[in-house]
Amino acid sequence: MGGCVGKGRSIVEEKLDFKGGNVHVITTKEDWDQKIEEANKDGKIVVANFSASWCGPCRVIAPVYAEMSKTYPQLMFLTIDVDDLMDFSSTWDIRATPTFFFLKNGQQIDKLVGANKPELEKKVQALVSVSFPS
Repeated sequence: MGGCVGKGRSIVEEKLDFKGGNVHVITTKEDWDQKIEEANKDGKIVVANFSASWCGPCRVIAPVYAEMSKTYPQLMFLTIDVDDLMDFSSTWDIRATPTFFFLKNGQQIDKLVGANKPELEKKVQALVSVSFPS
């Protein structure tokens, strides 16, 4: 499973569909700061999905990401469209979309590049088991 590199906006532009999940769509730097602050206060790990609406693999992984946000409510799931927040996205080391960052207390603790469903699930499950042992 790969990722998308470069810019390739289509004429018919549709946003990625995270319906039915608990994914917070970040549209401003202020949204980001607010959600990170909220996650830190609640002791939640953040999963941040940097994606693009024109990216095929991003579209494929979007419903999986939405489903995970319901399965793991103890984590905070964010999504950022790299084209909507270009300046902000450029401050992160994103070479392809989707890129998933895992943050604890605002600091990166892990990263995954590409729409690799098994690897994403493995990383999320590992974070949950370490942070919330049963």
